[in-house]
Amino acid sequence: MRAFQILIDGFAISALYALGATGFTLIFGVSGVLNLSHGAIMVAAAVAAWAAASILGVGTYAGALIGVGVALLTAFLTYFAVVKPIQDSRRIPNEEKEIFVLTGTLLWGIMIQELIAYFFTNNAKTVLPIVEGVVEILGVRTPKNEIFTAIVCCLVIGLLWLLVNRTRTGKAVLAASMNPRGVTLLGLELTNIYIVVWAIYGILAGIAGVLLGMFLGVSSYSVGPLTASAFSIVVLGGLGSVSGSLIAAFVVGYLETLTAYLVSPAYRTIPALLLLVFVMYIRPQGLLGRR
Repeated sequence: MRAFQILIDGFAISALYALGATGFTLIFGVSGVLNLSHGAIMVAAAVAAWAAASILGVGTYAGALIGVGVALLTAFLTYFAVVKPIQDSRRIPNEEKEIFVLTGTLLWGIMIQELIAYFFTNNAKTVLPIVEGVVEILGVRTPKNEIFTAIVCCLVIGLLWLLVNRTRTGKAVLAASMNPRGVTLLGLELTNIYIVVWAIYGILAGIAGVLLGMFLGVSSYSVGPLTASAFSIVVLGGLGSVSGSLIAAFVVGYLETLTAYLVSPAYRTIPALLLLVFVMYIRPQGLLGRR
């Protein structure tokens, strides 16, 4: 029974990680940006959903939509206020812009984290679940919200795949990730593609953040671990590889779940980090990354 519980819990947390890491991978694959404010955006979405539903009393569904909207707005602010000014700056040498973007998004994430702590304290907050109750599966009592979380994450990832592979906008995004210069030669504006990608990222991060708030709860202290997990998953899977990130998300999710159950929740992130170091030693480009 315990093994089945680990299987269910691991799948739910892995699906959440996969959803968050997919957006993280997408913006790197298209625009070359490693957004170190990722965890802060997810937490901002969860806290906004919690505040809207619990304090303002707008209802669970409206609160969730507000949370996703806050993540979308924060993602746009990250791009237009932090990333784009650095990328467009003539004072910063091109070879140094990546490190400036990394530093800028890291500091931006810290600012968001401190604002959350200032206005809403550091206490953990749990978003009111959309689906309540418990269901028994093979003798294991499982919260319906946990199953709902896994299903939504899988559906959203599936919709993203359809968007990228079956729509004109998605194909433009895919082409930009392969050859940005070629896209401009075809008459497409890269800036518009970047805006679309950051919008998709904001929605994905918002949904992942709200679901995480319903499933496990969040606090301002969650910012660092969430960013670290996403970074580890993306590097482990291979920078820019969505398929690699999906595989790595399930590997990391189940490793963390096993560690939490069999050792201690306090050490749940350590095995995944050790695995990352090992993979980087034998295969620096990650599981499915390009050389």
